[in-house]
Amino acid sequence: MIRKTLLQGWRRRCPRCGEGELFRRRLETFDHCATCDLQFQPDHGDTLMFMVITDRIPILFGVIAVYFLGFRSSSLPITIAFLVAMTLPLLATLRERQGVALAMVYLSRVYLGDLAIDRWHLTTDGGTPPA
Repeated sequence: MIRKTLLQGWRRRCPRCGEGELFRRRLETFDHCATCDLQFQPDHGDTLMFMVITDRIPILFGVIAVYFLGFRSSSLPITIAFLVAMTLPLLATLRERQGVALAMVYLSRVYLGDLAIDRWHLTTDGGTPPA
């Protein structure tokens, strides 16, 4: 269930139903899913933590390559090529990573409270929630 939800976020789809789109345009998200009416960001502060995780961890790999693996550039073209090689994938996957961050917010709401009924819905095949 966690993998499926994160993949739906990566595909820029609603983490609950997988049908509704997350983004209106560029990085502007819809407030609710058009299909299942899930509110994507009930508290914008929650999303910030997961966006930091999905942004800073890829940057950390570049820092590790430079400082711990001994990457040293002896010329300006190699330095520019390294920076481009680090920056382009980060920019190209910005919406996907933000979708994963929104999926992580959804998962935290399901597993840590706030959407307890969704946890039941995602782990069973229908019916009514237990009392």
